[in-house]
Amino acid sequence: MLFKTLVTALVGGATYLLTNITNQPEVWKLTASIFLGGAALIIQYMTDFERRLGSVEESLAEHNAEMKELVARGFARINEVTELFGLVDRSALPPDGVTRLVRSATQVGSSAPAIMQAFAREEVHRLTDLMENLNQKLVDYEGEDHDWIVTLTGCAAMTIDATSTLVDRDFWPSELGQRYLRAQRDAIEQQHVRIRRLFIIDAPEDNTLELGQFCDDQQSLGIEVRVLALSELSPIARMDETNDFIVFDEALSYEIGSDLRGVNTKTVMDLRPDRVAKRVQRFKTLWEAGQ
Repeated sequence: MLFKTLVTALVGGATYLLTNITNQPEVWKLTASIFLGGAALIIQYMTDFERRLGSVEESLAEHNAEMKELVARGFARINEVTELFGLVDRSALPPDGVTRLVRSATQVGSSAPAIMQAFAREEVHRLTDLMENLNQKLVDYEGEDHDWIVTLTGCAAMTIDATSTLVDRDFWPSELGQRYLRAQRDAIEQQHVRIRRLFIIDAPEDNTLELGQFCDDQQSLGIEVRVLALSELSPIARMDETNDFIVFDEALSYEIGSDLRGVNTKTVMDLRPDRVAKRVQRFKTLWEAGQ
């Protein structure tokens, strides 16, 4: 405001001086000075108004762009949520279970301890990886699994065909082994699942009293049991790999890998039809050779 007043005064003063030099009447001196000073003031206000109007237009343009982007993101999220709910409805999984999972995950509040939040994130990542790998028909797990084998037993509807090597000698008396056997007993009694287990040893002399006790215990649960000595297999039958695996409903192969120390180091769920078919045929060959 001070700057505008100063410019107006300078323009009016300069005009008065010029008209005074030309000996104009006093009325014309004042009229010209006031007119040009006022014109200078109006021009300044118009220039300032134009500048502010341009700034407002620029701000409105930015605001409109932000609003368009916000609305676009909102509609994209709505479309994504709608698509997700559509996938849930078409999925073989129960919709209630999926929505419960999402709702429970979102209820892990920011006020919870950091360790709880970190644990929840890791569990969500683990479950996501599991689902993605199931879609790829191959899931692996570092180390010995403690949950899949029992859950799969409870989900079986027809058959469970399993091999067991010397690596498993410490498995059956363990807590997991006992829980696994209870799940198999329930599957036989409640779902009428046929379960066959083939104990594989290197030679007939490895058929110890301990192994005989394992066989008796499992037969008492309704499990069909045989023992196979690899040394008595035909050369052609010995050419194929022989390791621990379980075939559930002839649709999924559960496999366990061990290192040279006899420690279970890896667990794999394989749903690839060609791989499962090979396991089914391998079990049939070994079962027929067992006693």
